[in-house]
Amino acid sequence: MDLQKRIRQHFEDSIDAKRKAIEVVVPAISDASIISVQALLDGNKILCCGNGGSAADAQHFAAELLNRFEIERPGLPALAITTDSSTLTSIANDYDYNQIFSKQVRALGQAGDLLLAISTSGNSENIVQAIQAAHEREMKVISMSGRDGGRISGLLRDGDIEIRVPVESTARIQEVHILALHCLCDLIDMQLFGGDE
Repeated sequence: MDLQKRIRQHFEDSIDAKRKAIEVVVPAISDASIISVQALLDGNKILCCGNGGSAADAQHFAAELLNRFEIERPGLPALAITTDSSTLTSIANDYDYNQIFSKQVRALGQAGDLLLAISTSGNSENIVQAIQAAHEREMKVISMSGRDGGRISGLLRDGDIEIRVPVESTARIQEVHILALHCLCDLIDMQLFGGDE
């Protein structure tokens, strides 16, 4: 097995996934930045969730907003609802794993807040229920998925934004998701605090 050839193939596949996604996701990322900025200007917050690698992406995004991305600026209100192990295990034990995010959205979410919901397949039941809870709380949703968007694609309402990566590989979808999240951080910073045009 040629290890370097295999590595190069991963890079090429990642580049190809980004090329396939660019025309689809660029307008969605732009729209997501606009509703994020408006929510933040209105004094609202962004709740973020996902499972596995998508949980890591949700935490990464929340950290970039709350602390900083690439410029010095005040922290922005964002919270990853994937991080509190006592809350997650309590809900999973007492109720159901599928409610680990929806119960938090109902408790922490307010009208005007945003939910960033990440699922590479678009079929994670706990993400489906989180989106439903967000709508109950009069929150808008930014969904990030791949392939055909799965079940969450059909749940979105007017005013919600879907960032769907049109490739099959979970790893490639996640690689586009992290780039999309970095773009979103940059656009939020630029619109709120100015900078390079």
